[in-house]
Order: sequence, then structure tokens, then C-alpha cells
Amino acid sequence: METWQRNLWLLWFGVLVTSASFSIVVPFLPLFLLQLGMHQQVETWAGWLYSVTFLTGALSAPFWGSLADKYGRKPMIVRAGLSLCVLYLLTALVTNPYQLLAIRILQGVLAGFVPGSMALIATQTPESRVGYALSVLSTASAAGNILGPLLGGALARLFGYRWAFACAGLLVLLAALLVICFVKEEKFAPGQARSSVLDALQQALANRPLLLALGLTMLATFSIMTVEPVLTLYILELGGSMQNASLYAGLAFSLAGVASVLFAPRWGRWADKVGFRKVLVVGLLGGGLGYLAQVVVHDVWGFAALRFVYGAFFCAVFPALQGLVVESCSADFRGRAFGLSQTANQAGNTLGPLVGGYLGGAWGTHSVFWLTGSLLVLTGGLAAWAYGRVPVRLPAAPGPPSRRSS
Repeated sequence: METWQRNLWLLWFGVLVTSASFSIVVPFLPLFLLQLGMHQQVETWAGWLYSVTFLTGALSAPFWGSLADKYGRKPMIVRAGLSLCVLYLLTALVTNPYQLLAIRILQGVLAGFVPGSMALIATQTPESRVGYALSVLSTASAAGNILGPLLGGALARLFGYRWAFACAGLLVLLAALLVICFVKEEKFAPGQARSSVLDALQQALANRPLLLALGLTMLATFSIMTVEPVLTLYILELGGSMQNASLYAGLAFSLAGVASVLFAPRWGRWADKVGFRKVLVVGLLGGGLGYLAQVVVHDVWGFAALRFVYGAFFCAVFPALQGLVVESCSADFRGRAFGLSQTANQAGNTLGPLVGGYLGGAWGTHSVFWLTGSLLVLTGGLAAWAYGRVPVRLPAAPGPPSRRSS
């Protein structure tokens, strides 16, 4: 097995575990607040605990990306893994909600395992296999988001909430140790430019292809996150009982994730042949139409089937955007570029649920699905129009030529 392949599968496991650990608290975070003695404004506190990690992660990601270009991507992955392990273990020991909030803030600040892994794979994989490798790595994130809530719920039921956090910490520690022992970052060349967040922002603003990829990342993330607050309510409207609504909502989310695991590598191979631009446009348009189709169904099982179809298309989007980030900048800037991409992603994660929740309350849950589908279709149209006018920037540093994108 070649080095890039070993790196890919080791980091696949690491991203799986890290993504699962982030979502492991989903089933019981409000209940954990009750256990800590909070009995008022539990929903508000739970919302803050979810959102604050995304917010601080968005602010800190460019800084860690800048350090990755200076010191290497592997050290940043290890740093993030060990930090998360310690924070999860500390979470198991908290005694009040304020301690929990502080730890959730630090989780966002010290995160970086996933963007660091993406950057390492993008720089250590042969150019002809970058699309495939990034798509495979994206399946780990999708699988982790499926397994996390299931694992968290099971651990909390069997051993209690605190042991669930402790187990998440130990799993992330295992991933970090595998990276330390077996992942190799070969021929790393530190960036020559001054390693600062301001410098990274200035270079990104001057790089039209990169700026476009970052903008599309935020738009795509914002679009799909608008439906998060209303999905369970929508299933209730379709006829699901109060007792089964959470189960059906979990099934709907899981089917989209299962489709991602099955189809993402196929999109990656196609991207290596025809370019990331075409794959991005098809994924956005297919995902948008899949969302719009969900509005017209009137039963839970038809809705779940359309969620699978949506997932089969939309799983092409983020690996394609990551591939376009790779194509738009030189190898010594990719750590910073992926840090900025993480910031764009987290900004969408933060704003999407706020807008979706407000719109659902004001205009009904159907309006949120119309919004999400329409935004994805419009984003696909914008991508097709903009990439017809914006050339791909070839890497400035010596190295293998960048693959042409159609």
C-alpha cells in the first residue's frame, strides 16, 4: 500500500471518530443540563451549547490553517486530537452549566482535526487521485454524523452521560495516536509567506477562484442547515406520531448519510475525469431538486426515500468544493485555504438554523423546504455561471501541474 493510501485510510478512521464525537451529544445534551441542575431555559442553553462551538471554530480555523502551512498539517491534526480528548474527559467531570459552556467554547477554538486531515490528503495525494481521496474522506464525516447520535444515545443509556463523554475522549485519543505513529507527511515545505491570519485573508481576497469556492461553501452549508430546526416538526405534519417523530427524523438524516457513503467515492472518480466544476454543479442542482421534491410528498416513507435521493446527489458538493480549493492555490497555502474553508462552513452552520427556525415559525415548515431547495438550485446556477468566467489558478510553487477543470 502506498503512503498516500495508508494516510487516507488512517485519517478516514480519525475523521469518522472525530465527527461522531462532535455529534455524540445530540441525543442527550438538554438532558445532561437537567442533570447539572438547570430547570429553566434549558432549550436556550442547549441552543447556545450547540452554536457556540461552530462560532468559535469559525473564528479560530484560519489561525490553525496558518500554523499548518508553517509547521505541517500532521502536527495540527495531532494537536486537535489530543486537545479534544482532554476536553471530552473534562466534560465528564463538569458540575455546572457554565463549566460545560466554557468547554464547548474551547472545543471550537481548539478544533481542526477534519480540515487538517483534508489539507494533508490534498497535499500528499497524487493529483490524479485527489478527487477520489477527498470524496472517500467525506464519507467518514457522513458516517460519523450517522453513528454519533446512535452511539451517544446507547452509551448514555447503558453507562450514563458522563461515561459517554469519556468514551468519546478515548476514541479521539486512539485516532490521534494512530496519526502520530503511522501517518506520514512527506516532503513538507513550509510556506515562505508570513504565517498570519490577516495575510491569509488578504491572499484569499486577491484569489478569485478561492474566494468563489469559499462563498459557495458558505451558501451550500447555510442552505442545508436551514432545515435542521424544523425537520422533526415536518415529520409530525406528515403523520408521524409524537412518540415516533424522533425515530423517523433520525432515519431521514441517516438515509441521506448512507447515500453519501455509497455514492461519494463514485462522484470523486468522476471528478478526477471531468473536473470538480461539473460535479459541483450537478450535485447542487440534484440536491436542490431533491429538496423541492420533498415538499410534495405526503407520507413519511416517501419523504425518507427522497432524502436518500437528495443525499446521493448532494454528497458530491463538499468534496468538489474542497477539490476546487486545492486547484485554486499553491501547495504552501493549502493549510490556510482549508482553514478559511472551515470558517465559511462554520458560518453557514451557525446562521442556517437561526434563519430556518425563524422562517418556520413565521411561515410554516413547508416554507423552509422551499427555501432550502431554491437556494441550492440558485447556488448551482451561480456556480455554473461564475466558473464559466473565473479561471482556475495554477499552483505558484513548483510541483505537478494542476488538473484542468471543465
